[in-house]
This record gives sequence, C-alpha cells and structure tokens, in this order.
Amino acid sequence: MKIALIAHDGKKADMVHFLSGFKSQLHHADIDLVATGTTGSHIEKAGYKVIKLLSGPMGGDAQIASMAAQKELAMVIFFRDPLDKHPHEPDVQMLMRICDVHNIPLATNPAAANLMFEQLTKDFDGK
Repeated sequence: MKIALIAHDGKKADMVHFLSGFKSQLHHADIDLVATGTTGSHIEKAGYKVIKLLSGPMGGDAQIASMAAQKELAMVIFFRDPLDKHPHEPDVQMLMRICDVHNIPLATNPAAANLMFEQLTKDFDGK
C-alpha cells in the first residue's frame, strides 16, 4: 500500500507531528510513504522511510497526481495552508480533481487524516 504525503511550508511540522502518532503502525505495516521533495525531507529527518519526489512547485504535485490517476495510491494526505498564496495552485487543484475522478481518499487537514489513518490501522490490526 502506498500513501502520498504533501504539506505546504506552513504545515510541514504538522505533517511530521501527525505521523508521529502512527509511528509504530507505519513501521510494522506494509505501507510505503511517498512525498513531495521538501515534505519528504522533513519526514525523513523525523526517522521515516519515504520515497521523495520533486518539490511541489517543481512538479511533485503532478507526479503524485499521475500516481493517483494510475491507481497506485491508497490515499493522499495533503496538509494545505488555506491562509497563504501558492504559485502552483493550479497543480494543487489538478491533484484534488484527479483524486476525486479516481476515487482516491484525500485528507487536507489533520482531523480528516486522523480518521483515515485510524481506519487503516484498524484494518491492519484485524479489528
């Protein structure tokens, strides 16, 4: 199972903090993490194994959208910063559209991501 992780600059610390709540599950489950470049670097520094793609503005969002379109992703976690402008907003919108078109679960905030991960870890625990 492959999970894509993306976080705008103001949300990268939130992504690492979110993942820390599921550290044991992520290390024991058959889950591959893939992330845009800078987000992936933050995740990697926190001790997680992650496949790093290009940074979001350099095409990483599009790479993840391509993976979603090819049904290679189980879910996408994208912690967006709704209070800041982003020059690559068309890529963000395209990624969200692709997730909707291909029915890929997408969480854009920690509350939604937490619900998705809780269900995922229940599935792995057999509960």
